[in-house]
Amino acid sequence: MMPMTGLWALTFALSAVLNSPAFAQKGGTWKTRAPMLSSRTEVAVVKLAGKLYVIGGFGQGGDLVEEHNPAEDSWRKLPPLPGPLHHVGAASVGGKIYVVGGYDSGWRPVDTVYEYNLKEDRWQQRAPMPTVRGALAVGVIEGKIYAVGGVGSNRRNTAANEEYDPAANSWRKRAPMPTPRDHLAVGAVSGRLYTIGGRVDGSYARNLQVNEEYYPSSDSWRSRTRMPTARSGIAAATLGGKIFVFGGEAPSGTFNQTESYDPASDTWRTWAPMPTARHGLGAATVGPSIYVISGGPTPGGSYSSVNEVFTP
Repeated sequence: MMPMTGLWALTFALSAVLNSPAFAQKGGTWKTRAPMLSSRTEVAVVKLAGKLYVIGGFGQGGDLVEEHNPAEDSWRKLPPLPGPLHHVGAASVGGKIYVVGGYDSGWRPVDTVYEYNLKEDRWQQRAPMPTVRGALAVGVIEGKIYAVGGVGSNRRNTAANEEYDPAANSWRKRAPMPTPRDHLAVGAVSGRLYTIGGRVDGSYARNLQVNEEYYPSSDSWRSRTRMPTARSGIAAATLGGKIFVFGGEAPSGTFNQTESYDPASDTWRTWAPMPTARHGLGAATVGPSIYVISGGPTPGGSYSSVNEVFTP
């Protein structure tokens, strides 16, 4: 029988672990919604006017764009991208969708920017990004799009951080990200951009836990508490002032992790795992829930039409 002093020590240590940010109690619920019309991976997902848009990727068409109506749980196809693209960044600003960078069908990184006008139901090309790159991430702060990281034309990581002003259709270079990486995710909270996870030079055997904060007003970066799980090929969405990070891949398989970061307290929490582990997925917030869509169920070139909804 364990002595009482040893029992108390074990109980105290276990309590400390279970109540630490990385091991917080799991919670939240998942529901399955109508699947996409196509099976894809390495997509981008954005919300605009209460609807969700799944853009590009591998699988049944790299130029595909599908719209999901959460209220009706229905899908429809929209005009395709001007050309097939995967590993793009995408954001919505001012009632329009912007698709930034990525790879073309020959795995060449690109600098293109395409704008989708919902009212006119058409795509048009805009000013190119200064740095050619794929597997980047983008976020929006005060109407500006920030494109960070990715893999450049030399097949190595770039630390590029470039700001696009849709109103002026112009780019400017900003302070580079401290840790160059690709297949990362970003979230914007309270006027700051958080760049989370990713991998080194395209290798998911070299996944990262990095979490770095960018403040546009001072054009400066600082390190924050790392993500509990090193992963890449992830998706993120913000809800209630927190950034939720989903999925990913590694040589051992795909991730079903759901972890959230609270910038106010600089802490992480673990939530109920995704029903379907996958990478190359996309995520966007609608009301009190986050839609986590598409992605590959196994590492590399696998595809799905999965549409799962998480509510904290």
